[in-house]
Amino acid sequence: MGLPFYAVVMAGGSGTRLWPLSRRQHPKQLLQLSGERSLYQLAIDRLGPILSPEHIIVITAGNMVSKLMDQTPSIPAANFLVEPEGRGTAPVIGLGALYAEHLAGGEAVIACLTADHLIADVTGFQNVLRAASEISQTGTIVTLGVEPTFASTGYGYIQRGNARANNTAFAVYEVKRFKEKPNETAATNMVSDGEHYWNSGMFLWSTKMVQSEFQRQLPQTSAVLRELIVSIGTASQDDVLARVWSTIPKDSIDYAIMENANDVCVIPINVGWSDVGSWLSVLNSTESDRFGNVVLSGEHYAIETSNTLVHSKKLVATIGIENLIIVDTPDVLLICAAERSEDVKRVVESLNESKKLSLL
Repeated sequence: MGLPFYAVVMAGGSGTRLWPLSRRQHPKQLLQLSGERSLYQLAIDRLGPILSPEHIIVITAGNMVSKLMDQTPSIPAANFLVEPEGRGTAPVIGLGALYAEHLAGGEAVIACLTADHLIADVTGFQNVLRAASEISQTGTIVTLGVEPTFASTGYGYIQRGNARANNTAFAVYEVKRFKEKPNETAATNMVSDGEHYWNSGMFLWSTKMVQSEFQRQLPQTSAVLRELIVSIGTASQDDVLARVWSTIPKDSIDYAIMENANDVCVIPINVGWSDVGSWLSVLNSTESDRFGNVVLSGEHYAIETSNTLVHSKKLVATIGIENLIIVDTPDVLLICAAERSEDVKRVVESLNESKKLSLL
């Protein structure tokens, strides 16, 4: 019998690139961008046929935990872990691995997943998770690489190496190299060579491998996590976590661990994945009319309008426009060119600098 399988769902970040709909008190993972379910609920729904609620661990911020609990009441309250402050994805995954071992009573396999992505082919994604969990039983770290559909400069890339034999229905390759977000020329070359995939940020590995790589590459973080072990699952857990968490260096799992990790492979996936990282990605990944227009909320009266996203509680009428983002909230109206939607973060930065925090 193999190692028990758990999911560590990272549900912390603020998702400021979907401002003004996404706010500090109502971040991206709580938004309903596809039907009546939030991005977070959709992420948990995808795990239903694979894992019982007791095998799902959610790590989030204190201001969000009650909302997430309300949205997924089947997950035990004890499985929601609260970060005292944001320290990056590496410490979060280290904490999730500790808690998975506590629940399993020993070594386990964990899928490190995000709470704010969209995936169109849910069944295909579930099949990939099953295969990846089987491969990671042997000590291999498995990352999921998204087959690119265009030359994105907004994603990191994974370059594949030699094919690796396995007992699943999926192609598996050794990871040759992780690459940071490229310029347009490099992105075009990587997409055309057939050897590169978008880095989805989703990994599966055994908790033993997590501990081994943290000890080797992040010894300070590993030492702090070891301090937590005796308190995990006890009444003192939150107090100890609050005391030591701020001493952990801020680190991304990609840069701090994966780029130099041992025995990493990639499974290419084509499951209609989107990180929903900008309003343009929402426009491109959400159901539209025949002219490419997306209405998230409200009513849109369109005349000669194409490739435009609308969110408003009032009627929005557009005439002779294309490639626009229109997001209307009670206190903010955003109108921007779709291809410039990543610049929303510049507005957020400006509001931060001017101390207009009520708008964030």
